[in-house]
Amino acid sequence: MKFLETRQLKNEELHNELERLRRHLFDLRSQAVTEKLGDPTQLGKTKRDIARILTVLSQRGEKEVEQKQHHMESVSTRGKGK
Repeated sequence: MKFLETRQLKNEELHNELERLRRHLFDLRSQAVTEKLGDPTQLGKTKRDIARILTVLSQRGEKEVEQKQHHMESVSTRGKGK
């Protein structure tokens, strides 16, 4: 995802994309451990995308991004249990 594309997203969309990328990074790390990762450059690309999103959120004055992410994760997991 390019920086300009990131800047065009709304804050809620950025938080959703951040959550998706973090899960993707976790999957990539798991694949790297089991030596099933086809393209090792994906790790760096995903980390850079996460950094871009965090940069845009901080430029917009978003505070406590990590707390919002944890809250969104807990809300989404509570909804799945019902």
